[in-house]
Amino acid sequence: MIKSLVGRFTGKGETPAQPAAAKKNVAPKPASSAESAKPRAESTRPAQPATQTEAQKSAKRAPRRRRSAKRPAESAPWSIDQFPVEPQDGQTRFHDLGLREELMHAIADLGFKYCSPIQADVLPHTLQGHDAIGKAQTGTGKTAAFLITVFNDMLCHPVEGERFLGEPRALVIAPTRELVMQIAADAQDLAKYTNLNVVTLIGGMDYQKQLNKLTSQVVDLVVATPGRLLDFMGRRDLYLDHIETLVLDEADRMLDMGFIPQVKRIVRATPQKDSRQTLLFSATFTQDIINLSQQWTFEPVTIEIEPESVATDSVDQKVYLVSSEQRYRVLTNLLRSEGAESVIVFANRRDQVRRLHERLRKNGIAAGILSGEIAQAKRTRTLEQFKKGEIKVLVATDVAGRGIHVDGVSHVVNYNLPEDPEDYVHRIGRTGRAGATGVSISFASEDDAFLLPDLEALLGSSLECTHPPEELLR
Repeated sequence: MIKSLVGRFTGKGETPAQPAAAKKNVAPKPASSAESAKPRAESTRPAQPATQTEAQKSAKRAPRRRRSAKRPAESAPWSIDQFPVEPQDGQTRFHDLGLREELMHAIADLGFKYCSPIQADVLPHTLQGHDAIGKAQTGTGKTAAFLITVFNDMLCHPVEGERFLGEPRALVIAPTRELVMQIAADAQDLAKYTNLNVVTLIGGMDYQKQLNKLTSQVVDLVVATPGRLLDFMGRRDLYLDHIETLVLDEADRMLDMGFIPQVKRIVRATPQKDSRQTLLFSATFTQDIINLSQQWTFEPVTIEIEPESVATDSVDQKVYLVSSEQRYRVLTNLLRSEGAESVIVFANRRDQVRRLHERLRKNGIAAGILSGEIAQAKRTRTLEQFKKGEIKVLVATDVAGRGIHVDGVSHVVNYNLPEDPEDYVHRIGRTGRAGATGVSISFASEDDAFLLPDLEALLGSSLECTHPPEELLR
């Protein structure tokens, strides 16, 4: 009897004497992560039996609550015939990838017809279960690439029977809160016609509210920052031993921000690399990133998408030579000019962002602030106000600005030249999006002009440096 009760609380096995009523609508939990993982391409790996130590650890876990998987919501019939896309030479259609109809319906709603270069190169491999390492700049479509991979696999290989709360099937780790929220928003768009559940875990937000979402129903995909994810793991509110797909987005940024030790702990909590699919994306391939990718992936395909130009051609880049005293005057005159409809101003440090934001507000300019010291709820609200046009100016650090994906940004202003040239590319990439054109204006003063040669070396061309127009100096 005791053994039977323990089995029912922990979900580990059941005795033949267990009443039939207790078994109703409950299927046995898979014995190991390797057994529930997706089939891998070109090879079949036998499931590895749990060691005695693993079994002991499993027996010590707190009881997990169980829920049956929810049923997909009924919707009006839809057919792929309602989304015709003509074949074009040199283009890969989403129709050509054999995606599930639920995904194709969402893709049709989003207006995606042809794959971006990273999508066309990586999806044929990842949809077959291969690990992948992708090098691509922001804005190239890599988020959709890994989300389509994750969702298509879940739809093709549903988990039959019992599901446990707090046991996701897929995990996406990203370095910043804004980027996590953007990925989750894209995931909701792609999963709208499925019964797949997406949960976001980020620091700076109420833990209990996030826990309620995690435990209200079974979760399929978790998108998280490393620190908050470890919080949930440490409190035994989340288990990663049934992860089928692990995505590491912007690995180079996580390395720069010192997250790699945390990410290593997270990766160790997932199934072994040959029993999960791992997708790693990075804007650069440093030796450190290469070493990490070798540790975390199994026989991966490597895709490198080199941009036609490091800085987008849709952005008009200008560098104004100004003194430190002139910089603020030029900025305020620029913000009040007719063409400056939606502007992101980047500074290098939190204190610089804070002082600049206060000065702009005192001068009657509707401005919001994004930096690591601002509470997440306020950052989210500020970003929504900026998207809706309720505030015209956003003052941000690079960390907070990395996940900003807002169409219609007319200007990006580098109030300080970035110390890392890669940040310059990411900054100006906030404008000139979705086929529009934009303007990037960088201020070069006596305290940071020495950074220009490194910028030009990365860009592969010289930046034209001029004095600001007279109307901006008044």
